[in-house]
Amino acid sequence: MEIDMAIRGSDDRRLKAKYENAIYVIQRAFALYEFEEVAFSFNGGKDSTVLLHLLRAGYFLHLKKKSDSSKGNLSNDELKCPMRTIYFESPSDFPEINSFTYETTASYDLQLEIIRLDFKSGLEALLREKPFKAIFLGTRYGDPNAVGQEQFSPSSPGWPPFMRVNPILDWSYRDVWAFLLACKVKYCSLYDQGYTSIGSIHDTVPNVLLREGDSSCSGEHFRPAYLLTDGRLERAGRGKRYRPPASGGLPAMSNGLEPHKKSTRTASIIIVSDEILFGIVEDHLGPSLRRKLHSMGWILSHITMVQSEIDSVADEVERLKSSCDTVFVFGGLGPLHSDVSVAAVAKAFGVRLAPDEELEEYLRQRDHGNEGQNKMAWLPEGITELLLHENLPVPLIKCQNVLIFSATNVTELDLEWDCLIHLSSSGGPIVLMTPFVSRLLSTDLADVQIALPLSKLCLEFPDINIGCYRKARTGPLIVSLVGKDQVRVELAVQALCQKFDPGLFTEVKCG
Repeated sequence: MEIDMAIRGSDDRRLKAKYENAIYVIQRAFALYEFEEVAFSFNGGKDSTVLLHLLRAGYFLHLKKKSDSSKGNLSNDELKCPMRTIYFESPSDFPEINSFTYETTASYDLQLEIIRLDFKSGLEALLREKPFKAIFLGTRYGDPNAVGQEQFSPSSPGWPPFMRVNPILDWSYRDVWAFLLACKVKYCSLYDQGYTSIGSIHDTVPNVLLREGDSSCSGEHFRPAYLLTDGRLERAGRGKRYRPPASGGLPAMSNGLEPHKKSTRTASIIIVSDEILFGIVEDHLGPSLRRKLHSMGWILSHITMVQSEIDSVADEVERLKSSCDTVFVFGGLGPLHSDVSVAAVAKAFGVRLAPDEELEEYLRQRDHGNEGQNKMAWLPEGITELLLHENLPVPLIKCQNVLIFSATNVTELDLEWDCLIHLSSSGGPIVLMTPFVSRLLSTDLADVQIALPLSKLCLEFPDINIGCYRKARTGPLIVSLVGKDQVRVELAVQALCQKFDPGLFTEVKCG
């Protein structure tokens, strides 16, 4: 079979590994279901074109194994893999996509079912008329609908029941083109015109990163899609989905100061941990983080703990990223099923996950070279910056104003934080502000005795944060005064003491 021979004759070890895994998934599906019980969703795009030829190879190898015969004994009809094929046709499809789809299905005798409804309604109608149990899909981890899927994933609640089979789920943009070029199979002509990801005629243009020559010249020309060097920018031609961050990347903050005069920054913290919420372990990250932010002059406006569940984390990120300067996310970063932070951040920003081959190589060199760890190399597309430091086993991930840490304990947090501060000391990812100055005063005065003087003090010193607390219900009252200007803090302390008889306040050591 020409596909199998082409891959096995390739020098690309990565492609061979991806191919072997995809063929295993396909053969497993053919072992679980009868050929008449499976279907193939084909849309004419590069991913489904890859899947078509993988299915041909997988079907051939399945029949060969099943019959225990040589490939010479298999008929040409069997080599074509005459599978039931579903095509969702839309008036907004490119004519080139339609032409390629019809030509391809005819070439390989695919049993084409054309559906002109939306995906869900179309499947419901088709399953009522011609039931099947599984659908092969060209879904990759970076696709918007891939979150939470595995190579075998039942359909979502509310959908018709069937098994989604995803043989190329872990493939990257590079893998797709390596396969198509190695196998020398035909693909849609739009990819040779600079299109790297094809949607509808209303939201898809050639990828500007492939434009040739001076953009001011009439008659633009674009290089082929397989020459795009950064697969993370695959969807840069999809107008409705790819929106580069506006200048500055962050929303303007309104605090009564001009931006260039702003003396503080606000932060929110999201800790992702089922174990803390279930009471299995105690939270030590929260207190440590509060001290670290205070020491670099930032105000912590919110801290929350959420379950290791994509929607829960995404909702918090969505809510907080526009209300403060930086959101720090801790936990949920890794290869485990509960590590959902990266996918959640992508969902909060409305972008998909895309493979980062530079990070894959970084993890491989750091002895993280297995397939589970490679899942960590899928990052939010178009908004991600890796913060690399020689002391970090895993880079910090910055998505606009959201920073994702892998730390799950104080020791790991101290290391990651020190690296972040080191990177920021020379104009890096966060702004280091003037540290806060704190004074704590203890008094045995009752709340009613000190309430009015403290209210007046707040009016006299609006730049000082003045608070009160008791460590025990019957213990002394602690008054805290926090500000950026040490002179102003000292003046506030003196003003407070002058409102009462001498000796009613004593200094308490901070910390």
